[in-house]
Order: sequence, then C-alpha cells, then structure tokens
Amino acid sequence: MAVTNESALDKEGQLAKMKRIALIVLGFAVLCFFVGHYYKIAWLKAFSEAAMVGGIADWFAVVALFRHPLGIPIPHTALIPQNKDAIGQNLGTFVSDEFLIKEKLEVKIDEFNFAVKATTWLSTEDNATKIAGLVVENLIPGILKTVDDEDVRQFIQTQFQAKLNEINFGEWVAMGLESLSNSKKQEELISNLLIIFSEELQDNKEVIREKVKGSTPWYTMGIADKKLADGIFNGLYEFIDQARESDSLIRKRIDLYVVNFIDELKNSAEMQQKVNSLVIEFTQKKEVQDYISSIWEKLKTAVTTDLEKGSDSKIKLSLATMVRNFGKNIQDDPLMITKINDFVKIDLLAVLIRNKKAIGDLIANSVKSWDKKEISNKLELEIGKDLQYIRINGTVVGGLVGLLIYAVEQFL
Repeated sequence: MAVTNESALDKEGQLAKMKRIALIVLGFAVLCFFVGHYYKIAWLKAFSEAAMVGGIADWFAVVALFRHPLGIPIPHTALIPQNKDAIGQNLGTFVSDEFLIKEKLEVKIDEFNFAVKATTWLSTEDNATKIAGLVVENLIPGILKTVDDEDVRQFIQTQFQAKLNEINFGEWVAMGLESLSNSKKQEELISNLLIIFSEELQDNKEVIREKVKGSTPWYTMGIADKKLADGIFNGLYEFIDQARESDSLIRKRIDLYVVNFIDELKNSAEMQQKVNSLVIEFTQKKEVQDYISSIWEKLKTAVTTDLEKGSDSKIKLSLATMVRNFGKNIQDDPLMITKINDFVKIDLLAVLIRNKKAIGDLIANSVKSWDKKEISNKLELEIGKDLQYIRINGTVVGGLVGLLIYAVEQFL
C-alpha cells in the first residue's frame, strides 16, 4: 500500500510540474504580446497572438476531457465522466471482439511459452521469497484471525473420533505382534519384560512383606510372615528364572499364549471389538480430550511465534524453498512443460473464448460502477502529464503559424 501511495504522489508531482511548464510557455507568449504591442513589433505581435490562441484552445481541449473548464458546464465538455458508461461498454466490446480471438491468442501463447516464463520466474530466489512473504504476511495471519478457535477445536475432536471409529485396532495389534513374533524379537521382548519384572519385585520387596503381614491372622503373632513372604519371593524368582530360559516349559507356555492371543485377535471379531473399545474408552478420558483440544492452540501459537521472526521465519524460508524447487523441477521436466502449455493453449483458452461476452460485460459493468470524478482523476493522473505537451505544442505551433501568416501577408 505504501508503494502505491508513493507512486500516486510521484505521478501527481509530475503532472503538476508539466502543468506549470505549459502555463509558463503560455505566459511567455502573453509577455511577447505586450512587448510586441509596446514596441510596435508586428511580427512579434503576430507570433504571440497566434501562440496565445493555440495555447488557450489546447488548454480548453485537454481540460474538457476530464472536467468542465473553469467549472462552467459547457456542452461537450467533461467528456470522460459524462461518457463513462459508453466508454466502458465500448472497451468491453473491443476487448472481447478484438483480443479474445482464438487464432490470435494461439499464436501469442505459442510465442510467449507460458510454462517456461512462469517456472523461470518462480525459480528466481527473489520472486520465490516475495510469494512466501505474501503468504506469511497476509494469507496465514488472515486465516488465523478469521477462523474461530472453538470451531477448530470441535472439528479436530470430531475428526479424531471419526478416524478412531474407522480403525480396527485389534487387527493392528495382531499384525504388530505377529510381525514381532516372526522376527524373533518376541523372545527378546519377553526376556526384557521378565528382567524388569524381577527388578521391580526386588525394589518392592519390603512393600510386599508389609502386604503379607497385613493379610495374615493376628494369632500367628507375625511368626509366619517372614517365611510366607520369602516363600512368595522365592516362588516368583524361580518362575522368572525358568521363564527366561527359552526351552523351559513356562517359556513355551508363554509363547503358546502369545500365538493363541494373536490368532484370536486376527480371527475373533469379539476380541477385536474389545481392543477397539479399550482404545476408544481411553481417548474419552478428560486428560486425552483436553490434550486433543490443545493441539490447535499449540499449533496456532507455534505458527504465530514463527511468523513474528520476519525474514528468519522457518515457514517463510521453507515456502520460498518449496516455490523455488517447484519452478526448477518443472523446468527440468519437458513433458510437464508441454502439458502446462497445452493446458493454457487448449483448456484455458477454450474457457476464455467460451466466456468472451461475459468478460466484455464484466469490463463494461466494472467501468460503469466507477465514480465519475474518481475515474476522471485517475485517468488524468495516468495520461495528463503527456497531454500537457499538447498545450505546449499548441502554444509553440500556434505562434509559428501566426508568424508564417504574417510573413505571407508581408510578401503579398
């Protein structure tokens, strides 16, 4: 926006400068008239009179394009604002009838080679950075401000729950365990679990003894507590030691249990439903639901924090790299270049030709919707500087014509 304002101010300055120059030239003609009249210089009077007429006439012509001269509603002045609708209609018809012609456009498209130029532009680092900048400075913040946080949280929860209901966790668990069993990792896993169980048993020995003591009758007076606890520990340690041996009966039973469990998971719809229900029940816990709801807040905060880094934003740098690589990859793919050009030439061109009347009407209606004063000011800003040369030329050429007429009169 700042660049646009600076450009408009620059154009206004240039227009004002050219108006002053045209006025100075006309003023010089007026000065020549008084000098010629005072000193009785006939040729200077002839030159200045014609120059003033030419300068004023061309001033009137230029001003009449954009507004009423001196604010006086003279007929056939303020041509642009008064004929705005007709200009828009003619412009729309001209574009649709003269530009949107299939044969002409096909030739131009072939000459232009849209795919190569577009990908070359995208693969340039400055351009890729500009695109990334537009996205991170306008698009993403705009989306974050527009989206309602509660709606997003509800959407995430709904989608998460829907996806969970679609997944057969029983099959997944069966596949995982079967893969583990086939890779011989099952024995290693069971051994590690038994080691962990043995260590936990040793670390909680006193706790278990207290539990045993609290469970024995009072009349034993604690005499059997130690023996009973030691018996439990020894029995468990012996069980674990046997289970750790791969050829022991206990280990074979564990392996058989795992095999049977996997087979039941694979083939029993009831068992699969039980596993699924356990997972769904777990996800319904408040802690899990709160975590799911916080995903959007964490994501939003992370994105906002990254965007605040400006040129160091990882999102911006990644987008710029992605755009640049996209352009380079297409450039290196002749088949894709051909497809893009064919798309522009055949499909996109067909859409343009098919809707040429609608495009013309769009241009006409757009011009009709513009404010008369606004369009007049904008057009004068764009072409008014050059039109001031008409005033300057009118003054100079008028003076020369007046001088020529004077010379012819003297000759005759």
